[in-house]
Amino acid sequence: MKINRQRRQIIIKKILDIIYPQVCSICGKLNSKSLCNKCENKLKAEFEFQTDDYSTEFDKNFKEHHYFFKYENVIRSQILSLKFHEKSYNYRTIVYFLEKNKKSFEILKKYDIIVVVPISKQRLKQRGYNQSELIAKGISKIISVKIQKNIIYKIINTKPQSTLNKEQRKENVQSAYIAKNIKKAKNKKILIIDDIYTTGNTLNECAKVLVDNGISKNDISVLTLAKD
Repeated sequence: MKINRQRRQIIIKKILDIIYPQVCSICGKLNSKSLCNKCENKLKAEFEFQTDDYSTEFDKNFKEHHYFFKYENVIRSQILSLKFHEKSYNYRTIVYFLEKNKKSFEILKKYDIIVVVPISKQRLKQRGYNQSELIAKGISKIISVKIQKNIIYKIINTKPQSTLNKEQRKENVQSAYIAKNIKKAKNKKILIIDDIYTTGNTLNECAKVLVDNGISKNDISVLTLAKD
């Protein structure tokens, strides 16, 4: 008897749930939705979608910065575990929470494409995934905006920004990115996604390579999970 694709996927998911049961990544308790009610309330207390306007600031290569949280408490520990402790499944908890609160950021539907801040090939091999891409995929589905790949590339394996001071962070990312296939971004409202905004240098450098290739600053905005 043939099993259609959808039913096969359901069966595979059920088997995987038995072998690798989902847990709330915040408290570790078993939970089919990756987020228990108690921890969901903790995230709700921290969640506040905000937008900073940089349209008149000459040193910024993007128009707006959107973010969901301040970089502290629960969301800080979730991002750190996702980024540095090989807990890639943490993104499911974050995306599930954002899905339930999607009405708060309807404004993001105004963009035409999403571009993810890339990591170097060496870092990708070491970590096994790009944490910003995992989050971006979830957000892409929530707001129905397509991720456009192969536009921004990282060509230098820079030092982790978290290990550097403000001045070093700026120097660290200079000339670390290039843009290709720029036609895919022409005449589009672009949303560049990363995990954390601290000094903004990484996102500013990514936006710069687009501006240098003829994209207007007014067509570029950035989104992060949190702002430090």
